[in-house]
Amino acid sequence: MLNFTQSTMKFGIIKERKNPPDKRVVFSPKKLKEFKTLFPQAEIVVESSDIRVFKDEEYAAAGFDVTNDVSDCDVLLGVKEVPVENLIPNKKYFFFSHTIKKQPYNRKLLQAMLEKNIEMFDHETIIKENGARLIGFGRYAGLVGAYNGIRSIGLKKGSFSLPKVETLADLDEVKRELDKIQLPNIKILLSGTGKVAKGAKEILDHLQIKQVSDALYLTSKFTEPVYCLVDVMEYAKRKDGKVGDKYEFYKDPSGYESNFMPYAKETDFFIAGHFYGDGAPYLYTREDVKSEGFKIKYVADISCDVDGPVATTLRASTIADPIYGYDAKTESEVDYRDKDAIVVMAVDNLPCELPKDASEGFGDMFLKHVIPAFYNNDKDGILARAQMTTDNGELTERYLYLQDYVEGTDNYALH
Repeated sequence: MLNFTQSTMKFGIIKERKNPPDKRVVFSPKKLKEFKTLFPQAEIVVESSDIRVFKDEEYAAAGFDVTNDVSDCDVLLGVKEVPVENLIPNKKYFFFSHTIKKQPYNRKLLQAMLEKNIEMFDHETIIKENGARLIGFGRYAGLVGAYNGIRSIGLKKGSFSLPKVETLADLDEVKRELDKIQLPNIKILLSGTGKVAKGAKEILDHLQIKQVSDALYLTSKFTEPVYCLVDVMEYAKRKDGKVGDKYEFYKDPSGYESNFMPYAKETDFFIAGHFYGDGAPYLYTREDVKSEGFKIKYVADISCDVDGPVATTLRASTIADPIYGYDAKTESEVDYRDKDAIVVMAVDNLPCELPKDASEGFGDMFLKHVIPAFYNNDKDGILARAQMTTDNGELTERYLYLQDYVEGTDNYALH
């Protein structure tokens, strides 16, 4: 398990090697300098990278060694999955491994980490005692997703034009572009209350769109754009008609059904920023989309669960080609410009479009919540909860549910 006896820990910021390239990084040069100031005993090096949003020279100017060899580091910090062939044995790694839900495409990665006696700490598993996530890119997914959805309205209507986020320098420039447009008189529904929804709300508030209560939203017409923020207890209800409880819903959603259609009949643009748990009811089905009164014409599905709770999401789209059309009659993809097409934006790696701001925000959280745990004997249990694998090639107790996934005997493997 964790070893706190080393007087000096050496941290390495690793190069992102996943394709398509990801420009994000755990620490910007400025934030890394802050790390070194707070914990002067830490040794820190940066692996050279030609794709990172911050150049090697910026790290060197901040006083850090830039190297092609990080094999002498104890702790390696990255963003996306490390290719199996690049994993260095007997190290502590931090990155998004996308294995905790038994994702079939990353089974080999988890197997390799166990074989190489790697201690794996997934960014998704860095949580408070109550299970709430401490770090992530959610806010930036929300910011970019809402912007992209608004951009798609302009593309479909031909009424205004917004550049792609990836062509803009930072969030300030994104907001300056939004200042140039005039939205039509539409009703916008935003689902969720987490970091994603808050990021999307930031965009709507920047546009000075009026927020209204769900009671008003469901019963009134407006002469200006408005939006309504809904949580799970608004769009889901108990099947037995009793008053619902969201904590009960999170534990076991099986007694609930969708209550989304009243909103679908009043909404032009839906921004899906909610978390979707196993067994929860779909917000709307393909049959719902065919029904009379279903009014939604634009969907920004930031949550992006394919073939899931937002039935118009047929596939994840890409930063290069972010929107497509959904035809309700045929339940199939069409050109988004088709007269009856519902416009769908379902990019699944939205924060990549805003790599500078996303990296700076991520570094803030990582320095606040994770790095101190290496120097205070993990007094809050941050590292202990996050650790998935041990230095002797075993799953930690908390992640033993992945054993059948590792062995290939789980249901995911059998399909």
